[in-house]
Formats: sequence, C-alpha cells, structure tokens
Amino acid sequence: MATPFRVVITDFIKDDLAPEKEILGDLATVEAFDATSEDQLAGKIESANGIMLYHSLSLTARTVQHLNECKLIVRCGVGYDNVDHALARIHNIPVSNVPDYGTEEVADSAIALMLALTRGVNYFNVANRDPAISWSYLNAAPLHRLRGQTFGMLGLGRIGTATALRAKAFGLKVVFYDPYTQSGIDKALGITRVHTLAELLPQSNILSIHAPLTPETHHMVGAAELAAMPKGSYLVNTARGAVVDNQAVLAAITSGHLAGAGLDVLPVEPPANDDPLLVAWRDPNHPAYRRIIINPHAAFYSVQGLMDMRTKGAFAIRCALLGQPIPNVVN
Repeated sequence: MATPFRVVITDFIKDDLAPEKEILGDLATVEAFDATSEDQLAGKIESANGIMLYHSLSLTARTVQHLNECKLIVRCGVGYDNVDHALARIHNIPVSNVPDYGTEEVADSAIALMLALTRGVNYFNVANRDPAISWSYLNAAPLHRLRGQTFGMLGLGRIGTATALRAKAFGLKVVFYDPYTQSGIDKALGITRVHTLAELLPQSNILSIHAPLTPETHHMVGAAELAAMPKGSYLVNTARGAVVDNQAVLAAITSGHLAGAGLDVLPVEPPANDDPLLVAWRDPNHPAYRRIIINPHAAFYSVQGLMDMRTKGAFAIRCALLGQPIPNVVN
C-alpha cells in the first residue's frame, strides 16, 4: 500500500535510515540527501511533508517560503539557529527541536575539556611529543587545585544544569548567569545565581558556555569580557561557536591572560584552513598549540545519543503527520 507522506532528511545522516523507517515507514517514504549546503536541496524538498534537519546546513527564507506541503521541520539537535523559524511560523510551519538527546554527553564533554585544561593533561600530551622539551611537571606550571575555585556558567538549561551538578562533584563553587531560568533553581541545585554577566566574569576561574546562539548572545563573550575574567582563567565552549569571539580568545591566549580554552564548537564548521585561530593552534611555536583544544563539534556524540536524536526527531514528525501534539515546538 502506498504511503501518503514524504519525509526528507536534509543532511548528516547517510545510512539505510532503519531507525527513521521503523517509526515512519507505515506513513511516509523517507529519503536522505546528505547535503552540505542549502543549494543542494533546491528542487528536492519543496513537496516534503516533514523535514529532519541536522547541523551541516541552514534552511533560510529562500527555501522555507517554498515548503508548501510541510507539516513540521524538526531540528534534530538542541540549537535551532540554522532554520528561519520565524518565517516558518508565518507560513504555518511548526519548527521543533530535540533538546534532550545529548544532555549527558555534552555535560561530560564540558567537564572533560575543563579537566584536560586545568590539570595540564592537554599541555603535557602536546608538549612532550617534542624530545627537546624536558620531562617535567613544571612545563605547565602553575596548576592550581580545583576544589574551591569558581566554575562560572553562562546559561543554565538542561545541559547547563547537568554540567553544574558534575562541577559540584569536583568541589567547585558553581555560579551562573541566565536571565531566562526560573527563580529558585539555584536553591534547588545548591549553586549561586548572579544577575549580570559583569558579576559572573571576575569570579570565574573557569567559564563554561551553555547558551543558545541568538542575536542577543552573538559574541556575548568578546575581548572586554575575557579581560574581565581573572588572569590565568580558562574558557570552555560546548554550546555555539559564535557566542564567543574566537579571535578575542586567541588574543587572550597569546597575551597569557587566558591559561587555556576548550572549544568544541566554532562559528563556521568545518573552519577555513586560514582561520587565524586554526593557524595558531597548528603552530608549535604559538602558545595556542598547547593551550587550546579544538574538537569537531563532537560533544553531543555517543552511539546512544545519536540514536536518541534520530528516533525522537522521527517521532516528532510522526506526531505532525498524524495531527497529534508535537513535542518541543520552538516557534
């Protein structure tokens, strides 16, 4: 029997689509295009009844305005800055996300980056490949005991909350700034709330980013904000690359104001080879070579987390096709 609907997966997923077909196969055909740019989708998705979007490309107005049959765009991930959700609403297309697929993985990754920086793990591992470097703990000195230091958090959503609980287990004093988080969450978690970024920065020995990318948060942490942090502090970003001005991070590493930075996300992924941050990170003679960790937007990943992302996204599409309440609508 023919299936009445058509679902497309725009990018990132390129296997046999067994998880999606198990959930949607009785309702829809499921196709994956593995596109890396919006241009590659032209003429292929306009008739789709459901769209599953990952993070390799954006759906802008030039695509959204032609989605005449679409009942849902689901951003299979947490952030939804790569889809024009406001225009989608004007065209009566709901947009949803999958906010809970990788909470534990990203929180674990934020703590892993913090530990690799603050305990010198990355520094020693990189530096000691050079046989001319002395075999000594003093190469990364000074390193300070974590217990009693302040773990500052920009954002306290699901992932931020999970990260805060992990940071507390290391004896860190956890302080956060998030004007959109409900009152009392600080008391429930046993952490400290501040009401401005200016209050957060001077006390943050480690600053961990857990904010979505919006016009308000774009480059929210730049040169002035990094300068307000204590000398010898660390930055970790597992949220969105453009929340941080990475050229300011490079300058702060070069000057020695920042002792290290762990960046799982960058504004453009993959980055250009001539990006000054990457050039410095690859240069053995630059401080960034030992003091910056760059990962390929991998904090979300585990076998289980990726499966959650796919199945929860497909389930949301199923709800939309059946006219049922759609989980996690963001527009």
